[in-house]
Amino acid sequence: MGKIFPLGSPETHFWLTRSMARRLGVNLSDAMADDLLSPQSYADMVTRCRQCPHVGACQAWLAQSTCAPEAPDHCLNAAIFNRLRH
Repeated sequence: MGKIFPLGSPETHFWLTRSMARRLGVNLSDAMADDLLSPQSYADMVTRCRQCPHVGACQAWLAQSTCAPEAPDHCLNAAIFNRLRH
């Protein structure tokens, strides 16, 4: 059995997910309204972020970046963000 890690704060990771989307030019509310992202998928993104061991790297990336062409490799939601960008 693998190691069990506690999930990060729901509030912190909600805002990290929103901030990452904003830096990438993705509006998650619009994506849901346009049926590009389901509410469950959005909730899953926040939960996935809560599992991420790279919070410090994410915060540093967000602090340095204004608008980026794609999500950083360490982001567990990178594939979803990059899909929503296009």
